[in-house]
Amino acid sequence: LDYLKSQGLEYRSVRVYGQEVNPITSAIARMNLYLHGVTEFSIQKGDTLADPKFIRNGRLARFNVVLANPPYSIKTWNREKFAHDVWSRNILGTPPQGRADYAFIQHILASMDETNGRCAILLPHGVLNRLEEREMRAELVKLDWLDCILGIGKNLFFNSPMEACVLIANRNKPASHRGKVLFVAAKHLVERKNGESYLTDDHIRLLAKTYHDFETVEGLATVVTNEMIQDKDNSLSVNQYVAGSDDDGEAVDMDALLSEGERAATRAHKARGAFGNLV
Repeated sequence: LDYLKSQGLEYRSVRVYGQEVNPITSAIARMNLYLHGVTEFSIQKGDTLADPKFIRNGRLARFNVVLANPPYSIKTWNREKFAHDVWSRNILGTPPQGRADYAFIQHILASMDETNGRCAILLPHGVLNRLEEREMRAELVKLDWLDCILGIGKNLFFNSPMEACVLIANRNKPASHRGKVLFVAAKHLVERKNGESYLTDDHIRLLAKTYHDFETVEGLATVVTNEMIQDKDNSLSVNQYVAGSDDDGEAVDMDALLSEGERAATRAHKARGAFGNLV
């Protein structure tokens, strides 16, 4: 909603949905939306894997965009029930009891609209190469919904110091993306200040540009065919495909990768923020 507003696009017809098992967190989500003037929403409390709340015409509801930060590798969940899931979410297979990550991934994939459904899921790096989930990764690659794997740096989240990744999928990939996946190595794009790590506006602008360009950029991104992934035993590890991404080398030269117009836009954005602080 904020993005659509900032771009001058239609946002009033957008409806927001969410499900959260923790009652305090779900209440905070409702409060947050109210405080920001959003009234068209439905936040439901419940266990997403055991009891999905959004059902339409006897099947899972489908959404245009799904954004999620599932709990990392939980062990306490009903694996047996998911193995015989009445909502047909186990399209890739049944995850191991000790790691429910791919159960959440499959719920999200099954919740994407068939025409234009997209998702971005924040996940632990282990989902990219753990041996016990290899067959599910193989099925994910075969689906050809996987669009991008974005590896990000350490300490970007208060509840976890580890590196994470963002899995981006699209039910109807552009023709130029089909049969391919973009791997982006962004773990060096971290600003550290006052004991906190974060992505700067320049980092975010660069990552957005890299994703939308969908091109190989030395040291930052590589476009890989599905066949190449299969040849690497369906590993989705970013360092398998982006040369130098596993080194602690110098930071990426963003000025060399961003156009002059994009750098000017970033400077203008910072200037507006500084002016806002003054007034």
